Amino acid sequence: MSSNIHAHDIEQKLYDAATEFVKERYPQGWGGAGAVYTDAGSLLISVAPEVINDAVHLCMETGAYLEAHKLNERVTHSLCVARDGESTGFKVLTPCGICQERLFYWGGDVKAAVYDPSGQLVFKTLNELQPNHWTKAYSNK
Repeated sequence: MSSNIHAHDIEQKLYDAATEFVKERYPQGWGGAGAVYTDAGSLLISVAPEVINDAVHLCMETGAYLEAHKLNERVTHSLCVARDGESTGFKVLTPCGICQERLFYWGGDVKAAVYDPSGQLVFKTLNELQPNHWTKAYSNK
């Protein structure tokens, strides 16, 4: 992670980029997007594909994770936002268990935005979200 960018600045930058993207991509009705920040300074945004068979549905963040893999960049922060309509506020969605597993590829220190009922922007490390994650059985620490 760039030393000249503070974690709080990255977190706010991710939120602002994701919410602005949603306003443009989904001007009416429901909208949501995932956004990640990488150690190379990339900010990647993705959406959930619209599908007719829900069994093939992917989370909003998946595209950004795949883009980071393609670029061979380490994800340091992940965020997912959604709104119910153009006149409602945005909610931060905690990554589902599958997305947490996807993020663990980059280590337990990856920070993920989590839902906060007061509406504050809160990030926690994966280690905080899953202190007993199965990978602990294989670590040398």
